[in-house]
Amino acid sequence: MDKSLYISMTGASQNALAQRSHANNLANLTTTGFRKDFEQARSMPVYGDGFATRAYAMTERPGTDMSAGSMQETGRELDVAVQGEGWIAVQAPDGTEAYTRAGNLKVDVFGILRTSSGMPVLGNGGPIAIPPAEKIEIGSDGTISIRALGEAPTVMAEVDRIKLVNPDPGTMRKAADGLMRGDGLEQPADGAVQVATGFLEGSNVNAVEEMTSMLALARQFELHVKMMRTADENAQASDRVLQIS
Repeated sequence: MDKSLYISMTGASQNALAQRSHANNLANLTTTGFRKDFEQARSMPVYGDGFATRAYAMTERPGTDMSAGSMQETGRELDVAVQGEGWIAVQAPDGTEAYTRAGNLKVDVFGILRTSSGMPVLGNGGPIAIPPAEKIEIGSDGTISIRALGEAPTVMAEVDRIKLVNPDPGTMRKAADGLMRGDGLEQPADGAVQVATGFLEGSNVNAVEEMTSMLALARQFELHVKMMRTADENAQASDRVLQIS
C-alpha cells in the first residue's frame, strides 16, 4: 500500500488533536483567569530507502498564551484579580504548590481560604486560615485583615498574606489539572505583585479566533480524509493492473 495513506493519516490525526485544543479553549471562554492553549504541528521528513520526498505531521509540545484577560468588576470582598504579571499560589490536590489567576475566593466551614475550585490558598506559612469575622479585607499586596466578631468597626487585625509570585513566564507549564507550575520548583513570594480587590480576571480566549481556527482545521481534516481515499483507490487500481499482467 502506498505510504501516502499513512502520511495523510498523520495529518488527519494531528488536525483532530488541534480541534480538541480549540474546543477546550472555547469551553473555558467564561472560566475565571483561564489561559488558552496553543496547538502546533510541523512536518517531519520521512527518511529511509530513496529520497526524503514525503513528510509526516508531528505534534510539538503546545504552549500557553500568558496574556492577561479583561478585568471584570464584581464588588465582592473576596474577589481579587492579579494586576499585570504574577500568580496566586495554591495547594494542588497532590499537595504540591501550584499557581492560578482565578481569584474568586471563598472561606470554607473550617475557615480555610480556598479558590472556587476548592484549592487552599497559600500564605506565609501554608494554607491560610481565617478566624470567624464580621468583615474580611484583602489589600493590594495580598494582606488579609479581618474585623473579629464583636469588635468595633475601626478595629482590623492582620491575619496573613496571600503568597503572590512572579516567575519567568518561559518556565511556567500548565498541568493536566489546569494549574500552572514553574519547572517543578516552588517560587518565592514577590512583594511587587499587586492585586485588585472586587475584581476578577476573565479568560483570555477570543471566541471568534477559536471558531475560525476550528473551521480551518475542519477543512484540513476533510482534505486529509480525501487524500486517504485517493491513496486507497490508487492502491486498488494498481492491484487490478498487476492481476491483469
